[in-house]
Amino acid sequence: MKRLVFLLSSLCLFLSPTSYAIAQEKPAAPSLTTQPANALLDLPTDIDRQVGVGPLRQADWFKNVWKTRRTAFAESSKQDLGSVVLFGDSITQGWPNLDSYFPNLKIANRGISGDTTRGMLIRLEQDVISVKPRGVVLLMGTNDLEEGALPETIAKNVSSIIQQLKQHDSTLPIVLCMIFPSSESKARPTAQIQETNKLLMNSVRGDKQVTVLDTFALYANDTGDAKAEEFPDLLHLNKVGYDKWAASLRPLFATVDEKVSFEGKTTSSDGRYVAMNGRLVVTTPAEGRRIQQLWTAQEFPTDFVLKLEFRATPNADSGVFIRKPQLQCRDFPLAGPYKALKKYKPQDWNEIVVKVAGGTALCTCNGEVLEAEFKVPETGPIGLEGDRGQMEYRRIRIQELK
Repeated sequence: MKRLVFLLSSLCLFLSPTSYAIAQEKPAAPSLTTQPANALLDLPTDIDRQVGVGPLRQADWFKNVWKTRRTAFAESSKQDLGSVVLFGDSITQGWPNLDSYFPNLKIANRGISGDTTRGMLIRLEQDVISVKPRGVVLLMGTNDLEEGALPETIAKNVSSIIQQLKQHDSTLPIVLCMIFPSSESKARPTAQIQETNKLLMNSVRGDKQVTVLDTFALYANDTGDAKAEEFPDLLHLNKVGYDKWAASLRPLFATVDEKVSFEGKTTSSDGRYVAMNGRLVVTTPAEGRRIQQLWTAQEFPTDFVLKLEFRATPNADSGVFIRKPQLQCRDFPLAGPYKALKKYKPQDWNEIVVKVAGGTALCTCNGEVLEAEFKVPETGPIGLEGDRGQMEYRRIRIQELK
């Protein structure tokens, strides 16, 4: 089999043999900047004088958790310099054995159980910015809903957090996770979660520094609520749930945490397609969804077998063109249309095999049939399409049959 040469606006991307590295060699630690010895780690009581809007919890249990966690953050600030920071509430704090999920990535957990977006805004400088993060993953807002905050209030605080992160570092990769589904029994109705998520997505639309991860679609059942097999209390994740979250983050870490050389034309003019480390990455469009196509420089009139591997973030949408007609290539369980696949591996590498004979193609994913008689014209190029979410392709090969 041979590799393919793709063209986009007269730009050639040459695909090299694949390899996957979630993180490259860690860069030298930035110069140390520690918090002052008299840093205020207690939960503030003068709420009206604090930044942000909306609720700030004042229960005794929360005051204790806030101070205990923030004291630990201050003590580990030197060793956490240059980490990818997970910033959130109890769902983030409760992630067990975090290093085992991302063994080659320096990572710091800055979650505090019960925290609201206002609380996170108040502690942002000391708990996150002070460690000069190389990336930040945000998950917040569910506790605000329990406290009766409006979606607009949550979105305002989240926007303030993102703006401060961007002011600190205009190149800092930021991953914004959508609020996870929960239950009305937890004072977190689906309609309010969806409305808040809509506002969050709109607030960063067009912002190339922020990648939205659709973690609501990743977890929600048919009615938009949490599933007991992943959220035993309909609010917090179990191991099955954390496994899914980790799997959805790995492709993003592999992309945003890698320094890309543009020498030799390894990216499209708009940055949507990037060849890096043996992978062809279709990046998440800043505006939410944008159709961009990439085509081979040649046509294929003879019978052939096309093989490729792909990986998709939750609800990502893309496609593979076979002599022009499009075979859907997506995060199938969420985006469809082949939702009943048994061998598909969410947020992991999957193999597509397309065998073209005459005017039809047999198309499979990990050996399962997608299309038994996919109609194709007599000749045409092979292409890829980017639409929604991040898609990755590797080991793209074609064998022409005699």
